[in-house]
Amino acid sequence: MPVATFEQQLLDVLRADGVITADQHGRVVREAEGNGAVPEDVLLREKMATEEAIAKAKSKILNIPFFDLAGKTVAPQVIALIPRATAESFKVIAVGQEGKTLAVGFVNPADYRAVEAVDFIAQQQGNGVAYHIITPSAWKNALQGYAAVGKDVAAALEAAAVSFKPAEEEKTTDAGGIEEVIKGAPVSRVVSVVMKAAVDQNASDIHIEPFGNISRVRFRVDGVLRTVLTVPLFLHPAVVSRIKVLASLKLDETRIPQDGRIRQEVNGKPIDFRVSTLPVIDQEKVVMRILAADAVAPTLDALGYRPEHVAMVREQVKRPHGLFLVTGPTGSGKSTTLYTALSLRNEEGINIVTLEDPIEYYIRGVNQSQIRPEINYSFATGLRSILRQDPNIVMVGEIRDRETAELVVHAALTGHLIFTTIHTNDSFGAVPRLIDLGCEPFLLAATLNMVIAQRLARKSCPHCRAAAEVPPEVREYIATELVRIPTRYLGERTAEKLELFRSTGCNRCNNSGYIGRLAIVEILVATDELKKIVEAGFPLEQVRKEAARQEMLTLKQDGILKALDGLTTIEEVMRITRE
Repeated sequence: MPVATFEQQLLDVLRADGVITADQHGRVVREAEGNGAVPEDVLLREKMATEEAIAKAKSKILNIPFFDLAGKTVAPQVIALIPRATAESFKVIAVGQEGKTLAVGFVNPADYRAVEAVDFIAQQQGNGVAYHIITPSAWKNALQGYAAVGKDVAAALEAAAVSFKPAEEEKTTDAGGIEEVIKGAPVSRVVSVVMKAAVDQNASDIHIEPFGNISRVRFRVDGVLRTVLTVPLFLHPAVVSRIKVLASLKLDETRIPQDGRIRQEVNGKPIDFRVSTLPVIDQEKVVMRILAADAVAPTLDALGYRPEHVAMVREQVKRPHGLFLVTGPTGSGKSTTLYTALSLRNEEGINIVTLEDPIEYYIRGVNQSQIRPEINYSFATGLRSILRQDPNIVMVGEIRDRETAELVVHAALTGHLIFTTIHTNDSFGAVPRLIDLGCEPFLLAATLNMVIAQRLARKSCPHCRAAAEVPPEVREYIATELVRIPTRYLGERTAEKLELFRSTGCNRCNNSGYIGRLAIVEILVATDELKKIVEAGFPLEQVRKEAARQEMLTLKQDGILKALDGLTTIEEVMRITRE
C-alpha cells in the first residue's frame, strides 16, 4: 500500500536533516509498501532514527514546538489536571501551567480526537492549551507521576506551601524554624503518604534529595529509580527533619551522616524503614530502605531458579560442612538467596546462627544477630563469638576484609557449614577474590562447596505481554549463545525458531512493562576436579573447561533462556549481564 502523505513528509524531513540516508529512505518506503509496516516503527526498530529525531521532524511538519522532558519532573498537581484515563487513551500528558494556559505534550499531535479531548478538559477548567510534541518514552515516564502519591500528598503540599513558605528574607535552615515547621500537620502528612505510597508500589528504597530548586523524591522499584514527586526546596529541611524525628536521630546534627530506624504499620503490616542521612551541598539527603518486618524468605522457585538449579542447591545445602558462596553486585538478591538456602536446613536438630547487616527477613528458629561496627561488633568479631555458640550452620552476611575471609574458611574447615556472600562479577571471580584476601588455595580447595553468581532481572508484565519482532542484530546475539548452551536446557529452541516477547505497559505494571524481579543465575559446583584446579591456583582456562564439563549455564545464557520463555526481555538480560 502507498505511504501516507504525512508519513512521506516525515521521511522527507528526516532525510533533508541528514538523519537518514537516501538508501534508508528507500528501504523504509519499500517495507511500508510491501508489507504494510508503519514507517515510524521501521525507523525505530532498525535504529535509523531516535524518538527525539522523529518528534522534532513532526514538530517541523506540524509547526508545533517540541518539548524535551528529559531530566525534568512535572508536579503531581499539574499532571492531575488531565485525568489518567485520558492521558493513557490519547497518549497526552500535562507538562506545565502558566496562568490560565495549560501546556500539554502529545505523542500524536495529528490525532484530532486527542486534541478535542484535551481542549474539552481544559475548557471545563477555564484554561487554554499550549500544544507540544513529546516522545513516546517521555510520555510513558511522565505517566508514573499519576501513581506517585495521589491526591492526599497534593493536598498536603498545597497546605504546606500556604502555611510554611518563608518570606524572602527568612532562612529555612535555622534550627528553631525547622522545629516549628515539622510540627505542622501538612509536612507530617507529606512524609507519611510518601512512605505509604512506597510500600504500596513495592519499592525497596526511598530517596529524598535536593535537586536544583526543588526537592526530589524517588522510589527504587524493581531495581530502577524513578521520580514520583517533587516538593518546593524550602520544604526539604522540614521533610528531612520530620524523618529524623521519627528515626530518633539528632535534629541539629547536619554535618555528619546518621543512621536510624522507623517502625510503622502500613496497610495493617509492620514495616521497618532503615534511615540513612548524608550531608550534601547546603542540605542533607535521606535514603530509606524498606523492609517488611514480617516478610518471609521466598522459595528458590519463586526467586526464578530453574528446576535443575534448585536440585543442585538442595543437594549442596545438605552437606555437613564447607563453604556456600553467593556472589554478585549490590542489589542482586544475594542475601535473599542465602535466607532461602537457610530455610531449607531450618529444623529442630540444627543450630543456625547468622550475622547480618541489616536483618532483612526474620526466620523463626534461627538465631539472628545484627552487627554494629560503631561498637566494634563486626563480621569478624561476631564470627569469633558465634563459633562459641555451638553452631551447625553459620550465615555471615558478607566477606568484606581479610580477617573475615580467613575466619570463614577456618570455620568451614572445623566442621561448620558456612553461608556467605562476596562481591565479584561472576562465579569464576570468587576464588581469586578470596585468594587476594589472604586465603590459602589449598584451604579453599578443602572447604569450597558451591559458588552461585546472581543478578536480578525485571519480570515482564504478564497482563500486557505480547510477541515482539526480533531485530537481526538481536537474533545474531541470541544465536551465538544458543550454540554454546548445553542441550539439556534447550528443549525445542533453535536459532531458526526464535520468539521473543515484550510487555507494552498497562495500569497493572504502572506502564513500565515490568512487575517484580527474578534471579538470573550461574552455578559452579566444587567437584573433585575443580578442587584440584583451586589448589593449583585457579588457572582460568582449566576452570572454563571444568565449567563446560559440568554443563554450567552462564548468567547470560540463563537470562537468554528466560527471555525466550517470556519471563523477561532480551534488553533486560543485556543490561544486567553487560561486561
